[in-house]
Amino acid sequence: MVEDSGQRRESSSRRKFILAGGAIGITGLAGCSGGSGDGEAGAGLGTSSDDGEGSDGGDGGSSDPMLADASEFDPAEPGWEENNYLMTAVSENDYFQGSQTDLENMRNQDVDEIAHGEPPRDLPDDESEWVDPDPLIFVDKPGESGQSQYQDTIQPLLDRLEETTGRTVEWQPVDSNAATVESFRAGRGHLGDISTGTSAFGVNLGGVVPFAVPISPSGQFGYRLLAITRDDEHDIQSVNDFARDDVTVTHSEPASNSGNQAPSALFDQFFDVTAGEDYEREFSGGHDQTARGIAAGDYDAGPICSTCVDDLVQSTEDIDYDDFKVVWASNPFPPGPMVHRYDLHPDIVEGIKEATIGTDWTDTEYAENTGEAEYVEIDYKKVFNDILIIQRYNGVEYESGNL
Repeated sequence: MVEDSGQRRESSSRRKFILAGGAIGITGLAGCSGGSGDGEAGAGLGTSSDDGEGSDGGDGGSSDPMLADASEFDPAEPGWEENNYLMTAVSENDYFQGSQTDLENMRNQDVDEIAHGEPPRDLPDDESEWVDPDPLIFVDKPGESGQSQYQDTIQPLLDRLEETTGRTVEWQPVDSNAATVESFRAGRGHLGDISTGTSAFGVNLGGVVPFAVPISPSGQFGYRLLAITRDDEHDIQSVNDFARDDVTVTHSEPASNSGNQAPSALFDQFFDVTAGEDYEREFSGGHDQTARGIAAGDYDAGPICSTCVDDLVQSTEDIDYDDFKVVWASNPFPPGPMVHRYDLHPDIVEGIKEATIGTDWTDTEYAENTGEAEYVEIDYKKVFNDILIIQRYNGVEYESGNL
């Protein structure tokens, strides 16, 4: 095993690097952590596939020998080395997200220092540098298709924030992750939510402090990276097949965790398949576009955020779970966190935390509309350790041009 020295290493034409830092250690794990919550401590790391060749685990009615029936799907041990599944099996087994046990494993990682980039900035010692704005500007991350979220969906939280902070709270939608970071960097944004892959950019460029992540009404959290293809692509049975010359692979956006950063590291680590080297990496522009492009035949395969494709299927009539086949899935990643500017007055931060961490949204319209029933306090250094290791592996530099 190569120690996690924090540097990328080249061996022949591919990187050979074992990320042993923290609890994850991107090494050959025995299995994915599933809905049962008894998987590995750490996020985003699934199992490796030996060679992508077929086995006798098919559904009997398909020419795809690795396609297993949904009834055979075991969330605790999907067996991606031997099985592919239609996305219906992932949906029926609540495998799109992780469990609270997975989150606790992340929160309890033994991490001494930030794995990549800088830690969140501390509140200035000089009180004259504290910011005490009215109104407070809540920056809402963009939707998957570049559209802003709807204000009425998040309005209950905005109202609660006004109660606990004593400030007027204004909602600011943005149309890109870069715009989110820029809003905080320029001091125009004071609190809000930010995507997983963009979080470190927000910390390093925008002065944000990630302090909480949401839990769903069913007690799940986060999302997985799914490697998908169309349901009728019987010759694509593994990420190994993404490297074939006749397979067109799309990623979503450069800064996206599940849409680019994580697969760039994990496909390389587990399958010896390097994006941009073993296959030409196109960018679709977002997870929705990835799913639609694969379904329409514009692309043959690609990585995608599990909850994003779930939301898309549930919100449209022209795409179904059975349109996709899943050939591999990662362990859960943390969801995009709630953040605030580092220099906000402590009294305002206390009010923000009371409205989020201190409020139970279970059985409310807000929980139903957002899928967020409660917020759990986090230590960015620990919960986002795996994300930071992946970005370090990929040599990410926290510059606005890389968003």
